[in-house]
Amino acid sequence: IKHKKGEKMHKTTRMNLALAGTVVALAVSGTAAFAAPLPTGWTSVGNSGTNTAADGDVTLAPGFDSYQWISTYNGLSGVGLLPVGATGQETNGSFAQTPTFSVNAGDKLNFYFNYITSDGAQYTEYAWAGLFSGVSTFDSYLFTARTTPSGNTVPGFELPGLASGVTLTPTATSIIAGAPNFSALGASSGSCYSDGCGYTGWIEMEYTFTTAGIYSLGFGVTNALDSSYQTAFAIAGVTVNDVSINETPEPATLALLGLGLVGVGALRRRKEGQRAG
Repeated sequence: IKHKKGEKMHKTTRMNLALAGTVVALAVSGTAAFAAPLPTGWTSVGNSGTNTAADGDVTLAPGFDSYQWISTYNGLSGVGLLPVGATGQETNGSFAQTPTFSVNAGDKLNFYFNYITSDGAQYTEYAWAGLFSGVSTFDSYLFTARTTPSGNTVPGFELPGLASGVTLTPTATSIIAGAPNFSALGASSGSCYSDGCGYTGWIEMEYTFTTAGIYSLGFGVTNALDSSYQTAFAIAGVTVNDVSINETPEPATLALLGLGLVGVGALRRRKEGQRAG
């Protein structure tokens, strides 16, 4: 079992802080202020949303006018943990998934991410991004991110590393230290427990597919050891070959489009046959 750096705050004290945070949270909505729903086709369990403007320390990603986020604040028990290889310390969190998209070998997946946490110390809270075959079958991790007082947040300590074919820009992913202001953290916004609180800032991920198929992206974030002091994970600009997956027809839509074109062709040939007769 991993122990947080330094002496852990007395359990009763943390419970009191959590209760105080709950009272504050009752004065706001269950999601971040001004948050919109996830884009059409996205699904989520727990707490998620879309921001179209800077929110405290979380600015818009370079070149994009919105970003999606998931948060442990108002997360659900047993949600957001790693699909394979969970640590056993997870408590509550959130999960979001994109619509499916088709790729060929050599296609490039890009998006930006930002890990934001008010819970410092080490080897506790974490987030992850992974590929699913279709919607329900987990395929592989792209990367993990985990709270740590020093060094890189990605990949997460003792969690799955970067997938082969993944590059990060910048390659250094250390936390920008301080109590992060981000409304998706709920009552924990502007708070900090121990060293390691802060946010990574926007990091770009690029992944080159080696196998053609129909995929979706899954994102998770979870509290660990307790449910106090919240953590969030923001994602922006998911594209394949520089085309937003939200602008690309899903495979089922493409199939229907193909059937429609076949039907149009058949109708045209029928009319031409009637005129010739």
